[in-house]
Amino acid sequence: MTQLRHARTRRFLPLALLLPTAALITAGPSLASEGAGDTRPPERAKPTVVLVHGAWADASGWDEVSESLQAKGYPVVATANPLRGLSGDSAYLAARLKAIKGPIVLVGHSYGGAVITNAATGNPAVKSLVYIAGFAPDKGEETLSLAARFPGSRLTDDPSAPVPTAVDAVPIGTGPTDVDLYIKPDKFGEVFLSNRLDATRTAVLAASQRPITPLAGAEPSGTPAWKTIPSWYLVATDDRTIGTENLRYMARRAGSTTVEVDAPHAVMETDPGAITDLILRAAHDSGPGLARTGMSTQSTALAGAALLALVTGTALVLGGRRSKQG
Repeated sequence: MTQLRHARTRRFLPLALLLPTAALITAGPSLASEGAGDTRPPERAKPTVVLVHGAWADASGWDEVSESLQAKGYPVVATANPLRGLSGDSAYLAARLKAIKGPIVLVGHSYGGAVITNAATGNPAVKSLVYIAGFAPDKGEETLSLAARFPGSRLTDDPSAPVPTAVDAVPIGTGPTDVDLYIKPDKFGEVFLSNRLDATRTAVLAASQRPITPLAGAEPSGTPAWKTIPSWYLVATDDRTIGTENLRYMARRAGSTTVEVDAPHAVMETDPGAITDLILRAAHDSGPGLARTGMSTQSTALAGAALLALVTGTALVLGGRRSKQG
């Protein structure tokens, strides 16, 4: 009997030793980190949020969004957009992005959406794209053509007109296309702001608008970054510049995570909080899978080793039983 008792003890000893290991697997990383200090990995550095304005605006339009993001500890770059031509503007932004260390959340409003679509292509640092009532063209598409795909834009009431009827063409050279395009002051409130702001603020924005060239709206887009980079999209449901249905079309096509806001095209003026919230969602979701599951690399390895030991111990127990029975 004594010998049999010892044999049973030997047979079940591996399983008894493995019980704490099994408990470790069940409990997860919290038990693995007890006793020897905090072994959790350091908090991931926040991505840099790069904000790109569009036509008839400038980087100051992002001021409230920048302030909110910076208050939460995010580095922010509200960059200039030359508005001279899609290929040149995209190359300018691409060079700016290469100077930024670490992951990037890239945000574009209006024509700025077309610029980020091209500038982010092939840049592994860009983890998320965020379109704020912005163009998300596919390869070969032009922004002006996209704005005319579905009704809604009030940039022109004559599709055959060489220059949109709500726009002034101001000569800057001798060639027929050497012009800068401005929204007419008396149309600015309706087209850009959907008459959501008071007359004083509307007049200030109309006076400070930055022009865009015809080339920017007519130049074909290149390979789109949204085909390889996750995207988020804010649809302004009272957009009279690009048109709300055109925004919805581009958001669906890009497979973007989409929110809709009752706002004009210049949504930064009316709903900066909604923009900030969407950017924060994109910044959070752009992290690696391990960060989202809460399992560090170290604890994952410990769990794997423990599982291997458990399987090995079980095999030894079963093998001992067969040997005894034989």
